[in-house]
Amino acid sequence: MIAGTDPCVAELQGIHGAFSFPERLLQKIWLRGDFDRAAVRLTDGRPVRVISPGRWNLLGGPDFRQARLRFGAGEGAPVVTGDVELHVHASDWDAHGHVRDRAYDDVVLHVVLFPPPPGSVTLGTGGRSIPVLALLPLLHRGLEEFAADEAVEQLADRVLARLPDELARVPTEDRRRLLEEHAARRWRQKVHFAGLRLRRLGWETACHQTALEILGYRFNRAPMLRLAGSHPLPEWRELPPDPTALVETEAEAWSLQGVRPANRPLVRLRQYASWVARVPAWPDVWRIIARSSPRPSPKQSEGAAVVRRAEDFGGWRTDVAEVVCGGAIPGTRLDTLICDGLLPLAAADGLAPEAMERKWRHWFPGDLPPSLRRVLVAAGVCDGAVHPLSHGTAQGALGWLIERGQR
Repeated sequence: MIAGTDPCVAELQGIHGAFSFPERLLQKIWLRGDFDRAAVRLTDGRPVRVISPGRWNLLGGPDFRQARLRFGAGEGAPVVTGDVELHVHASDWDAHGHVRDRAYDDVVLHVVLFPPPPGSVTLGTGGRSIPVLALLPLLHRGLEEFAADEAVEQLADRVLARLPDELARVPTEDRRRLLEEHAARRWRQKVHFAGLRLRRLGWETACHQTALEILGYRFNRAPMLRLAGSHPLPEWRELPPDPTALVETEAEAWSLQGVRPANRPLVRLRQYASWVARVPAWPDVWRIIARSSPRPSPKQSEGAAVVRRAEDFGGWRTDVAEVVCGGAIPGTRLDTLICDGLLPLAAADGLAPEAMERKWRHWFPGDLPPSLRRVLVAAGVCDGAVHPLSHGTAQGALGWLIERGQR
């Protein structure tokens, strides 16, 4: 870890250099339950069930109010209601003066990112011992992946609206090259994250979790990942869970505000059930399709339209839609599944990585924010002929804006 000036921010080393992991992002992870809740244990070894993470307190005092927790195994263990405080490091509790602050008298759980040293304790006023929970070993994804996704979510429409003016300062002949360079960085980052997941889970489970995560869209990826962990792919093949029952098990976790009907959890879970029913061994089928992908070598400077025709993207997309996904995943969500999930997993597994990257760069845009589509056209980097809007161009623009924001 790199020493940072802000005690509420961890400065870590990532694939492209240092990145920040703020305490606020840790709070979001706790709120969404974006961790393996079935494996939660305190640092003293006791199991914990998170019934409710509490109400996020954006004012002074503990980070979450009125959380409901069950300490101990079994339904007979008592349910405790109280506050939860989160820190990057366990030592931040003392550093922030909470040990002497009566506003923290109702804290019943201290959640930290990094596991504390053995034997360390969190003490409240009067020497009261407060249980400690370390989240890092429970996270579904790596810290850099969380930070990268958070950076994309922080790009508000007003920031995207400045993109044409920002690009206008770059010479016309350099604009596409600039976005291609940042697209390459985004691709390497995505393949790196996919590789971490593959090493942790293996091919089939990594494919299963990635698919459900993407079907959850960004609002519901955490509960979808939990369902993927509690209901592995063999179960979907042999004794398929009822999508309605699955939705009910995560009833308090779903976010439906701003989610279109087609992206509702029940709709997506039914689609995945249909997918597995039609192609039970779909990860192995995807492996075969990826391995046999055509490998022509168009010049890098050629536009997406030329590459799409040369490599028959339309026919290849149909193969993925029908042969791999059984026709169960329609529209732009299929393109997002291909770009954010299937292609990086294949490349990380060594299946024609150069072909996977070229497809990712020139693929159809998928579920891009409409504002991003508009500004890329306005910036003159996309047209309807030689350089149609592509996934790689959009990812390059996001990467460039994120880097500028960090600077």
